[in-house]
Amino acid sequence: MAPPTPALRVMRILSALALLAAGGIHLFLVFDGVGGILGVMFVLNAVGALVLAIGMLFLQGRWLQLATVLSLLFLIATLLALILALTVGLFGITETWDFTLVPETIIVESIGIVILGVTTVLVLRPKPVAAA
Repeated sequence: MAPPTPALRVMRILSALALLAAGGIHLFLVFDGVGGILGVMFVLNAVGALVLAIGMLFLQGRWLQLATVLSLLFLIATLLALILALTVGLFGITETWDFTLVPETIIVESIGIVILGVTTVLVLRPKPVAAA
């Protein structure tokens, strides 16, 4: 297996940072007073983000491909859940734009989706075949 390109190395680090930022926001909200089932979901979100960030940094080959795609889907799902909570509600939970870190979460997760989209393309693109 060929060593990763510098661009891929940078994108993997940025992807891990984006996941940690999104998970960190959710963990902060738990410590800030979000409780109940929403608090449990936020803790699980933070744990999932940590596991995926570690995977982005340390996995190789097919495992890295899997971690990258799962990370992208994870952030898309997290952002979609927030948007649903802001608009029509999600599992009986409604959210408002003035709640703690809502605008910041939208920004962080949107940027993370872009970063992970680029990383996914880099990880999944076919490797050039060297001439014999």
